[in-house]
Amino acid sequence: MEKKAKVIGAGLAGCEAAWQLANAGIEVTLYEMKPKKFTPAHHYNGFAELVCSNSLKASRLESAAGLLKAEMEILGSVTVSSAKENAVEAGGALAVDREKFSDSVTEKIKSHPFIKIVEDEVTDIPDGNIIIATGPLTSDAFAENIAKICGSGLSFFDAAAPIVTYESLDKELVFFASRYGRGDADYINCPMNKEEYSDFYNALITAESAELKEFDKENFRVYEGCMPIEVLAKRGEDTMRFGPLKPVGLTDPRTGKRPYAVVQLRKENKEGTLYNLVGFQTNLKFAEQKRVFSKITGLQNAEFMRYGVMHRNTFINSPGLLNAHFQMIENANIYFAGQITGVEGYMESAASGIIAGLNMARKLNGLEQIKLPIDTMTGALSSYISDIYNENNFQPMGANMGILPELDVRIKDKKEKYAAYAQRAINSLKSELLRVGYENNC
Repeated sequence: MEKKAKVIGAGLAGCEAAWQLANAGIEVTLYEMKPKKFTPAHHYNGFAELVCSNSLKASRLESAAGLLKAEMEILGSVTVSSAKENAVEAGGALAVDREKFSDSVTEKIKSHPFIKIVEDEVTDIPDGNIIIATGPLTSDAFAENIAKICGSGLSFFDAAAPIVTYESLDKELVFFASRYGRGDADYINCPMNKEEYSDFYNALITAESAELKEFDKENFRVYEGCMPIEVLAKRGEDTMRFGPLKPVGLTDPRTGKRPYAVVQLRKENKEGTLYNLVGFQTNLKFAEQKRVFSKITGLQNAEFMRYGVMHRNTFINSPGLLNAHFQMIENANIYFAGQITGVEGYMESAASGIIAGLNMARKLNGLEQIKLPIDTMTGALSSYISDIYNENNFQPMGANMGILPELDVRIKDKKEKYAAYAQRAINSLKSELLRVGYENNC
C-alpha cells in the first residue's frame, strides 16, 4: 500500500492530521490556499489561524474543554503544545498570542521532513489517500465537489437550538407527552400560563442579539427557513403560540387543562441525557439565552450544554457518511476532519484532525484503526458525528460533559462528578492506546 497522503487545508484540523501522519512515517502533501487566496474571515499567512477568539477555553481537567485538551496531549497534539508555548494570561483558560501560536504551528509543520507544503487552492478532490479539512468557509468550487461525494448532505449555515441536560430540569413542572397522545411520549413539555408566557415573550423581544460577522451577513438572507425565535416573536405576541409554542393536543397533568403555551424539548442523544429546545434557533448573545430561556417553566435551573448559534458553517451530514474514524463509509480512502464534520470549536476541530490522521496512518501502515472509547471526550465526539441516530437532525456539537455516558455511581456535587468523568476518560484512553500499541510521536 502506498504510504502517501494528501491533506487539504492547513487549519487546526489539517495541521493535526498532517502531524499524525508524518510522525507515523507517512509522506504528506499539505495543501493550503493562503497566501494566494483568503476566505473572508482569514487574514494571517500562517497555518492554524484563530479567527474569532484567542481563547482555547478552560484548562482545568474537570471541564469538558480541559479534558479534551488533556486527551489531545496524550495523543501527541501539535496545537496544544504550541498553545502552551505561546500562552497569555487568561485566568483559568488557555489563551494564546494568535500570531505567535500560528507561527509556532507553521514552523513545526514546515520543518517536518515528511511534510511537503503546496500553497495553492484545491478545487477538485484528488486521487489517493485524502483528508479533507477545509473548514467552515470552504470555497464554493471545492464545496461543489464535496457535495458530489456526499449527496445532499451538505449544509452551508449553522442554525442550532440550545441544548440542556435532562438532569437539570425541574421534573415537578414538566411532563412527557406527544401531541394528541400519538406515538410514544417522546417530548418533554414545558407548559406556560398566560402570565408566564407574557413575561417570557417580553424578555425575548427585548433581549440583545449577537452581531453577525460580515461574511455571515452575506449569507444570512438565504436561510430564512431557520428563523430565529426572537425574530418570530417580534412578528406579534401570539405568533409563537401558533408556531413552535402551540399548545394544541397537550394537557398539563397538573391542571388537567390545555396550557396557554408549551415549549417542547426533544431528545438530543439516545441516552436521553441531553434535550434541545424545539424551534429555538437563535442569534441571541449567550448570556441573554441563559437569562431569557431560564424563564421557561422547568428550565429555571437548567444547565445549558450548548447555546444556540447562527452563522456561516459548511458541514456535511456526517452520520451515515462517516464512521467513528472520520473515514467515509462509501470511500475508505477519504477522511474528513475539522468543523466540516460537524464538530464545533477550535480544539474540537483539532481533535478530529488527530483522530483522522492517526487512523489513516494506521490504515496505511497495516494496523488496526482506533475507535476511541465513548467515555473519553474524543471518543464521544467521534461517536456523535458518526451515530446514525443523529442523521435526521444533525447539528454541530462541541465538547461538553453531557455527551459522555453516565457514571456507574451517582455523584451530586457537580465538580466532583466532572472530576470523576475526567479521571475515567483519561484512564480509559490510556488503556485503549496501550492495548493497540499506539505511541505518542510528538
